Amino acid sequence: QLQLVESGGGSVQAGGSLRLSCAASGYTYNPWCMGWFRQAPGKEREGVAYITDTGTTRYADSVKGRFTISKDNAKRTLYLQMSSLKPEDTAMYYCAATESPACSMLSSGYNKWGQGAQVTVSS
Repeated sequence: QLQLVESGGGSVQAGGSLRLSCAASGYTYNPWCMGWFRQAPGKEREGVAYITDTGTTRYADSVKGRFTISKDNAKRTLYLQMSSLKPEDTAMYYCAATESPACSMLSSGYNKWGQGAQVTVSS
């Protein structure tokens, strides 16, 4: 059964960078879609970016040009490189995956989730 484990969260000052990693295990095929979501206190979980099995990517407007999603199939690891971080990027970040071929920025489109990694950006 597919399992996802995030790492790389932490605290950084505004303008700084962080890279999140998501190690996937327990499967014999690459998930159709993998994505990053985030949830700030008191807010709904929102899609940050996703990447398809063929490498097509999509980003939320709020992170476009600052964040980059990528994956290493050989290492079975998903990444989120975050640059020019802003205080409003502060949230718990979650890695997600789905076997559905219809990739989505909605959390309802994913059925496998990691435990989350906290990212805190101070001004």
